[in-house]
Amino acid sequence: MTPIAIVMMIIAMVTVWGGLILALINLVRHPEDEGHLPETIAREL
Repeated sequence: MTPIAIVMMIIAMVTVWGGLILALINLVRHPEDEGHLPETIAREL
């Protein structure tokens, strides 16, 4: 692989894995509250 391809691969991997890690950190800090979910299921159109 060429050096530019390796750099692009590393950037893509950091973007994907970094986003996953940030999403998990966000969920740990601010978990979804079951009380805010609707109790009834909306009818389909």
